[in-house]
Amino acid sequence: MRRSLFIIIIALCLGGCGIYSFSGTSIAPDVTSITVFNIENRAMRINPQLSNTLTEGLKDKYRRQTKLRLLNDGGDLIVEGAITSYETASIAVTAQEVAAQNRLSVTVKIVFTNIKYPKENFEKSFAAFEDYPSTSSLDAVESSLVESIVEKLTEQIFNETVANW
Repeated sequence: MRRSLFIIIIALCLGGCGIYSFSGTSIAPDVTSITVFNIENRAMRINPQLSNTLTEGLKDKYRRQTKLRLLNDGGDLIVEGAITSYETASIAVTAQEVAAQNRLSVTVKIVFTNIKYPKENFEKSFAAFEDYPSTSSLDAVESSLVESIVEKLTEQIFNETVANW
């Protein structure tokens, strides 16, 4: 009985703080909305779907893992940015000097603005990559690589903006 009561009191105290949540976010209680602007594609090499995939991935992440309302404009938090790099490179070479592995890398520069708490504002680049065998063409594996890279980037950006890890 005492143990149950103690657990309930602790849970209420933690919940009453309003800043911490069990989802891993640390959003002040007076921050209620977020605007995610379209992530522009400014890379030299363009994947036509990447901008939309990344933007929608971010919106979905905030929608699923926070209680923030998603607004088209005027949110308490603002996420905007640009894809600055989308490139492939050989990373492993065989004894015959032939590429054995290739790497697709994506870098995105994010500008985060917290209207209510400007000390949390930042401008930062995030990068993610996926390797693939040189026996596969980029066209054949690109969609699955991009899906995995976008998942990594959205996790990094989410953690930096609202999880404060």
